[in-house]
Amino acid sequence: LSFFQAPSLSAIYICLPPSAGCHGRHTYSLSPIGPGRVGRFDTLPYLVNSICLCLYPSLYLFSQVNDSSPKTVLSQLCELLAARPLQGLVYEEERPPRTAWGPLAPMLEFVSAQTGLPIVAVGGGAGLGRMPQESGSIFLQFSSSTTLQLEVIFEVLEEYDWTAFSVVSTRHHGYQDFLSVVEGLTDGSFIGWEKKSVVILNVTDDPGGARTRRLLKENEAQVRLLYCSQEEAELVFRAAWAAGQAGASHMWFAVGPALSGLGTENLPRALFAVRPQGWRDEPRRRIARGVSVLTHGAVATRKDYGTTGGPNFVTNCMTDANQTQRLRGRMSNITLGGRDYSFNSDGYLSNPFLDVISWTPGRGWEDVGWWENGVLRLRYPAWSRYGPFLKPPDDAQHLRVVTLEERPFVIVELADAASGTCIRDSVPCRRPLNASAIHEGVAPMKQCCKGFCIDILKRLAKIVGFTYDLYLVTNGKHGKKIDGVWNGMIGEVVYKRADMAIGSLTINEERSEVVDFSVPFVETGISVMVSRSNGTVSPSAFLEPYSPAVWVMMFVMCLTVVAVTVFIFEFFSPVGYNRSLKTGKKAGGSTFTIGKSVWLLWAIVFNNSVPVENPRGTTSKIMVLIWAFFAVIFLASYTANLAAFMIQEEYIDTVSGLSDKKFQHPEEQYPPLKFGTVPNGSTEKNIRSNYPDMHQYMGKYNQRGVEDAILNLKTGKLDAFIYDAAVLNYMARKDEGCKVMTIGSGKVFATTGYGIALHKNSRWKRPLDLALLQLVGDDEIEMLERLWLSGICHNDKIEVMSSKLDIDNMAGVFYMLLVAMGLSLLVFAWEHLVYWKLRHCMATSSGKLDFLLAISRVSVFDNMIGTKMLMCLTACVCPYLLLSVSVRKCEVWGQFNSTQSIREIN
Repeated sequence: LSFFQAPSLSAIYICLPPSAGCHGRHTYSLSPIGPGRVGRFDTLPYLVNSICLCLYPSLYLFSQVNDSSPKTVLSQLCELLAARPLQGLVYEEERPPRTAWGPLAPMLEFVSAQTGLPIVAVGGGAGLGRMPQESGSIFLQFSSSTTLQLEVIFEVLEEYDWTAFSVVSTRHHGYQDFLSVVEGLTDGSFIGWEKKSVVILNVTDDPGGARTRRLLKENEAQVRLLYCSQEEAELVFRAAWAAGQAGASHMWFAVGPALSGLGTENLPRALFAVRPQGWRDEPRRRIARGVSVLTHGAVATRKDYGTTGGPNFVTNCMTDANQTQRLRGRMSNITLGGRDYSFNSDGYLSNPFLDVISWTPGRGWEDVGWWENGVLRLRYPAWSRYGPFLKPPDDAQHLRVVTLEERPFVIVELADAASGTCIRDSVPCRRPLNASAIHEGVAPMKQCCKGFCIDILKRLAKIVGFTYDLYLVTNGKHGKKIDGVWNGMIGEVVYKRADMAIGSLTINEERSEVVDFSVPFVETGISVMVSRSNGTVSPSAFLEPYSPAVWVMMFVMCLTVVAVTVFIFEFFSPVGYNRSLKTGKKAGGSTFTIGKSVWLLWAIVFNNSVPVENPRGTTSKIMVLIWAFFAVIFLASYTANLAAFMIQEEYIDTVSGLSDKKFQHPEEQYPPLKFGTVPNGSTEKNIRSNYPDMHQYMGKYNQRGVEDAILNLKTGKLDAFIYDAAVLNYMARKDEGCKVMTIGSGKVFATTGYGIALHKNSRWKRPLDLALLQLVGDDEIEMLERLWLSGICHNDKIEVMSSKLDIDNMAGVFYMLLVAMGLSLLVFAWEHLVYWKLRHCMATSSGKLDFLLAISRVSVFDNMIGTKMLMCLTACVCPYLLLSVSVRKCEVWGQFNSTQSIREIN
């Protein structure tokens, strides 16, 4: 094995003869050949893991070269290959070569491809700005590629919604590939990256740095991606400080240079980089890992040969393709110390572990995050609101924005579990901890905010041109003055803990005295939400197609009058019942009474196929036909309107305003109306100021939030909920099952609007007002309202659907049937009472019974010996109804002069 270190280039090669035996583990002190330092690699056998590495002092060489030019390095390699057979080489770049010479990585890869010598690069920026590997090369790198570094950096930018950036690059080797990767990552992304500019510097041809300073100062972006060599980075940062572009107001993300070798005086105050794990390790530990990788590959390859011998040593440029392919395959699946050190086809680690590092003045380089298996995780608290690290990009253009969670205006969610970042359309937002929690080292939970107000904030930031740090209010809600002290979002602005407050913040007179509000961007007010009942069907629903007057006219007057009319026509008809008796026709023939007349007309109305006796008179028949036509019209109209009255009817209580009797005197209703609101808001303030009695009554029904109020409305614990109209309308539209609604189709009382709260006389008020008016004019606000405030439930929506009639729909008909059965039982009992108890009190009549017999039916039955009996059921019950006919007994025998047998008289 051989080891090279540049610029003080040293070489160590250790040969493993196939016949060498293992007698234990050894540690060695390597003495330098020529001037230089002493290198101890005591940890080499430890990191080889379980493999016994036998090192023989007579088979190693350590040399040091102070010149890292490609020519010198290549000459040294040739001398090593010619002097000793090698099985591998470890390359560690402590400091990159000069920019004019270019990186050493392409040259080493060429050597590996031509000789088949495995080379492991364990440090430096060897993996940057390279083309795909040549065929036959076994050039492996612990460093990360330019593409991967940029992917991690863009994830950091996305995490904090820093979408506007610029690219600053020199003409360092591979800068065109760097620009192409940036273009590919931003053009195909849905994040909405805004690349302000691309600045190409030529620091070598600008000795005084005047042109470099001018280009950096003209760059408006506060986030900058830098690609250059380490030598050029020193010059760029020196010019950035001179141009005022390296303070806390600008962030630099460095890609490429080995920043660990830079001085500490000229580094920007906000500098980031992505480095492979172990970038802090001493060179000997990195070299040890490289030796372990080569050793595992060599031992695994030797096992493939078995007793036939091991692989050939590299002594010339004649590459054995089979041996190279076999060795490359063995090095593609290596695990050391529980970590995966497998390499892909491009020579990079398949599963790299990268550190996100930042430079902090006074504290040096710090790890602020890590990236593994495609997931970025950042350490908290490490950002601007929770420590000295990473001050805002520009204090003059950076705002501290406070908000409050309230759907759909601000929706708070945890960061994506897979990536640990905020997904599309959401921005990071913090929930500050109290002093004791910060002292105990508790980190704030990573959260993301989205919603209607967040989208407006993002658009305002882009139009006006400011950056922001968003956090959630913890002291109260929207803002209320208690004992002369404001809390909530208004308190954050009043006491200048925040520059701006955005959310469902209602503009009112009291708040306007302490803060400035922007123009309203949402119209709102006070509304009332109630539970939407399933509806009820009145027991008398089957009677509601007609008014009570119509039913009385139909069955009390019309039916009775027509029945009497038909009977009279039939009674006095020449062919009718009475005239037939007078002419002496045969008794017991067809008779037509008032009861039969009523029964006939009733059957015609309801179209029942029951036995009826039709009248014989022509006039009576015409009257019955007219009644039949009337019945058709009556039934058709009833049937047409019946379905509309058999559906379930929703009872929705309406109010005229907060001064309505239902709110001002709830005890007068039974049961008393239960209503409340969310305290510490503008709604409660309005009620407390204008309706103190109402405010006192509703205090026991106040809710912690809108979600709790909706749940209590559905369970019946609350009858009405008074709150902000915009929020209630949204919650009603989005409610599952559409079980709640706002009364009056979203009727609004005390109309006002939502605004952005700012400091008194803030310089941001006019720009924000103009930007909001621009959003309104461009229909951006309307588009956002359709996106966030719409829903599937509508108060005034009438749904037409077919469904089966339930028992609730037909309950009234069943009730009528039960009442009819009860009345039938009463009639049945009365009938038995009359027959068994009162028939003996009936007297014979001294008058004529013609009219009586037409009203009441009398039956005469023949017995076996010819005795004839006549039974009268009602004559003695109501004698005053018989038109002054006196009846003393129930017998009417002998009243007729006919000599014929009387079988039945009606």
